[in-house]
Parts: sequence; C-alpha cells; structure tokens
Amino acid sequence: MRQEIVVVFTAKSVERILSEGGSAAWRLDRNHARRCEYVVCTRNINSPWGDGTEDHQSAFLIGKIHDVVPCRPTPENAEHEKKRFLIEFDQYARLNIPNAWKGDRNPVKYARLDDLGIDPTKLAWETMPHVTETPKRDTSREAASMNGAGVKALTMAEAKKGLALTFNVPPEAIEITIRG
Repeated sequence: MRQEIVVVFTAKSVERILSEGGSAAWRLDRNHARRCEYVVCTRNINSPWGDGTEDHQSAFLIGKIHDVVPCRPTPENAEHEKKRFLIEFDQYARLNIPNAWKGDRNPVKYARLDDLGIDPTKLAWETMPHVTETPKRDTSREAASMNGAGVKALTMAEAKKGLALTFNVPPEAIEITIRG
C-alpha cells in the first residue's frame, strides 16, 4: 500500500522534537497533513539555530501523527508562529536513511512511505514522552513591570533564557553587556 506521509526538513534535534510533542512550526495545509498517518523528519544542518547532528538530508525520525494543531505562540515567537502548526506524534521511531531529502525548496512536502523505503512494521516504535505545559507565569509581577510601550522589565536570568530560546543555545552561552 502506498501510504501518503508528510516529510519535513528540520534543523531541530530528536530531543527537542520529543520535548515539543512533535515537529513544529510548519506552514502547511492542516487538513491535508491530518489525513497522513506519518511524518518523517529529515535533517537540515545549514540552519544557524539548528541542534541536530545527523547527516544533511538524511531521514532520522518518523512519528505516528496524533494531530496537527496550531503552534502555541510565546512572547518570543508570537509573530513567527502565526499560521504555523505542530505535527503531534503519539509514537516515534528513529531512522537512518541517507539522502532522503532531495533539495525541495519548501521544507514541507508530501510523499509515500515506499518512496523512502520505509516499512513501518519493521520499526522499533516508542511512546512519546509526556509533554508538560510551560509553567504559569506570575502575571501580577509581569503587569507591574510593564511600561507604557508594552515592554516588561526583565531580570538578567529571564533575558538570557529568552535569548537562548530565540537563538537555540543554552542560557550559559548568552553574554549580555550593558553600556550606560
């Protein structure tokens, strides 16, 4: 049977994909993607914020699609995440298929399992880890620290965490210089 799948070209690591509950933040036809049973992640090593280590263009992960949902925007990525979707998995398996991505311009495409030589019955499926919601923020402190322009005051630790998320590096890699 020729099963249609979603194939994405991503710079995110397996660990990050699992921690996010699936592969995000894609511009795609949600209804089309929801009809697919699987999503295959292929490696993009050319992104400056990427954290994956597999060979460029290789298929490294397959997920059984649970749902396709709008991305939850955060203050750091609100504009970027508009009209983007998270492809949620309920199970996943690791792959190692060299040159699976053929250089398409769009980082999302639709293909067939047999186009990539994947037989899902021969894979070692694992259950997705539970994704915990981000902790609730203290909105009273946040509201009190907002200025008239809608910008809130930050501690140095908060600024480093936000910049680390933006640039996909650990907070320890962020150095902030204040000149006054």
